[in-house]
Amino acid sequence: MRPTTPLLGCGIAAGLLVPALLLIDGATRPGYNLWHHGASQLGTGERGWLQTANFVIGGLLLLAFATGLRRALPRGRAAIWGPILFTITGLAPAVAGIVPTDPALGYPPGRPEVVTTAGRIHGLAGPVLFAGLAAMPFMLARSVCGGSRGWAAYSRWSGALVITFAIAAGIAFRLDVQDVLRPAPAGLLEHAALLIWALFMLITRR
Repeated sequence: MRPTTPLLGCGIAAGLLVPALLLIDGATRPGYNLWHHGASQLGTGERGWLQTANFVIGGLLLLAFATGLRRALPRGRAAIWGPILFTITGLAPAVAGIVPTDPALGYPPGRPEVVTTAGRIHGLAGPVLFAGLAAMPFMLARSVCGGSRGWAAYSRWSGALVITFAIAAGIAFRLDVQDVLRPAPAGLLEHAALLIWALFMLITRR
């Protein structure tokens, strides 16, 4: 059981690494707008390799977290489905990193906005990732919070906010692409979903 704590710490590391690097890189990347552009778009253009590594490493950390979760949770449904859920969730950012998204919303600058097979595969990984991140607080609401109603409520609110912001980001992106609302806050909403999940990981682990 000794490796369990470091493995669970990998979940915190993923929650800190991925959003932090996205925000820092996005704030300093020429032509990129944190309000406007999606997080996945940082995997293209200048310094695209940095976010490729970020997504792949984040996915591997989540896979390690899933292993620790399997060892740490008491017997029950959460101990069975939690590791399965996070194995799938960990694979999603790894795939998103290896298979980059298509140019969109004027980023990278000067690149034609086309839809490719790689872009479609990447587009499937995003919903899987956010669905998994949102489901995790619901699944662990009782197991981690030790029966506390306050912590259980916080967990469920965290999951609800993650999926709400993620869906809103998807809607904003579509409205922007269709020139209905421009510039729409797709990037802001997506980053907010990631930060809420990161905060949940930090507070729950403590």
